[in-house]
Amino acid sequence: MITIKKLSCISFLILQIAGVSILTQNIFFKAGEAGEVNVMNKDPGNKLPIAMKNISITIVYDNNPYKAGLLTSWGFSCLIRGTEKTILFDTGGNGSVLIANMRQLGIDPEEIDITVLSHIHRDHTGGLEECIKKNKKVRIYFPRSFPQEFQSRLQNSGVKTTQVYDAINICTGVYSTGLLGSGIKEQSLVIHTDKGIIVITGCAHPGIVKIINTARDLIGADILLVMGGFHLAGMNKPELEEIILYFRRSGVKHVGPCHCSGDLSRQLFKAEYGNDFINVGVGRIIRFE
Repeated sequence: MITIKKLSCISFLILQIAGVSILTQNIFFKAGEAGEVNVMNKDPGNKLPIAMKNISITIVYDNNPYKAGLLTSWGFSCLIRGTEKTILFDTGGNGSVLIANMRQLGIDPEEIDITVLSHIHRDHTGGLEECIKKNKKVRIYFPRSFPQEFQSRLQNSGVKTTQVYDAINICTGVYSTGLLGSGIKEQSLVIHTDKGIIVITGCAHPGIVKIINTARDLIGADILLVMGGFHLAGMNKPELEEIILYFRRSGVKHVGPCHCSGDLSRQLFKAEYGNDFINVGVGRIIRFE
């Protein structure tokens, strides 16, 4: 039999647990506000924001050529316009090459609001320093797994930073998948458009299939385009055909492999996708209106 005294003790314990829970939530919320770690609210009851229209993606750095007069070098970077914020995804491997290509393409580094770094490898972060020199108002979104030395250099540069771990909402209609992979931690960019979602990858170290699954689960919409480095160089034809079949079964409408995707991969994707294959190289501009 439970006495009044025992009920009082139980009530006190319940209040203590609830208090700790509320305190923990408040601390977590304040950490997000401070910009140290920003976590997306995955509550399925929340409606997604209005999908974006008139998106353009300019390839400013790649080892595949496209437009004459631009420099090619191993690495990847692209500029996204038409979203709430102008976003530079990755910065290639060489700052002088990146800035030279920007100049040729009529891109002012000061127009960049946000830079998203996919992973730590230099062919995706090497141009960051030159970008920061020309624009200290930018906010950098980078994986929390980055070495402390790298993080310290960012903090000392005077730019605003946000560490990424879980999936986050970067700005209206633009998301990070959060860090994926058990070895090299990597985030990919997801843009929610009125025609479907665009998935942009740096090197796809966690696996391009895993990234596609994560992006689709995150937004819950059809996949308009998957582009970037797919990390498929060195795979044989049967392995690649299996991955391409997965793309088709997943309803991926357009595909644009570049950087570390490999020549054979690009050839096979082109053969399968035909007019829906996008030849991605430095200087290519992809528009969805």
